[in-house]
Amino acid sequence: MPIIEVNHLAKSFKVYRKEPGVMGSMKSLFARKHEFVHAVDDVSFSIDEGELIGFIGPNGAGKTTTLKCLSGLLYPTSGDVKVLGYNPFDRKNAFLKQISLVMGQKNQLWWDLPAMESLVLNREIYEIPRKRFDEVVEDLSQILHAKDFLHIQVRNLSLGQRMKMELMAALIHTPKVLFLDEPTIGLDVVMQKNLREFIKEYNLKYNATIILTSHYMADVEALCKRVIVINHGKVLFDGLLTDLIAKHATEKIVSLTLSKKVSAHDVKKFGEVKAFTYPELKILVSRDHLQETISKIMREVTVDDIKIEDQPIEDIIRELFERKREK
Repeated sequence: MPIIEVNHLAKSFKVYRKEPGVMGSMKSLFARKHEFVHAVDDVSFSIDEGELIGFIGPNGAGKTTTLKCLSGLLYPTSGDVKVLGYNPFDRKNAFLKQISLVMGQKNQLWWDLPAMESLVLNREIYEIPRKRFDEVVEDLSQILHAKDFLHIQVRNLSLGQRMKMELMAALIHTPKVLFLDEPTIGLDVVMQKNLREFIKEYNLKYNATIILTSHYMADVEALCKRVIVINHGKVLFDGLLTDLIAKHATEKIVSLTLSKKVSAHDVKKFGEVKAFTYPELKILVSRDHLQETISKIMREVTVDDIKIEDQPIEDIIRELFERKREK
């Protein structure tokens, strides 16, 4: 039985539109213009226990709105949502004690107190036995390498250290379902990698069901086998990341190290030139004509080295959005 079930979820917002200037303000006193914005539009999917799902799309696609509906912060306009068998918007204590929503740009820690004080407060809120609390704090602080700054004022922590403490506060009750909305935003490359490793370890250790949104495709590639792609409130793709790449990556990147100079004009016949600074050449080649093109390259230019790669996942997603827009 799925842990999360979403059927025909829709969420619309009534938005006031005012004409610019003083006249616009005057007109709005007598007749206000409103329109409905469909943030989520007929979204359906299900997620089984222990799955770690990448929920991806551009800004304004409906990702955060969907997560807020799943966590009970927003009431849907229509549709049916079940998480752990509960209607999230009923906000029952038994439900809230089993989920957590982490938003990379939101804080829940007390700024002027050591992070440990916020953890103790959460222990009381979630009614966690003291022994269990101590075990979880020890466990999470080891995984996150965070023991050294548990007792430092939050205002004196670096962004990476604070994000670790935010995660600990969100996970202190070991939720069965975890919604992660841009958890690595603003972090440096090393810290992003550390948090990815933590998320993966938490998922495996506690068999937690996790939905992850991120603009960093490295997060999705490193953590998620399955992805749900959303744009303009609609699901464009739901399946394995490998299937998305196979279906929508229509071109391969061919990187060449040349041993003899050739003109930029001469290499254009092999494919779209992405970069060319002798001796390094990078071109896009259609997957359907890859073998034929490689043979042609080997016949016509002298090559020291050749490497064939898939397009970056960011490019594949971007092209998917553009194709849907054109339709």
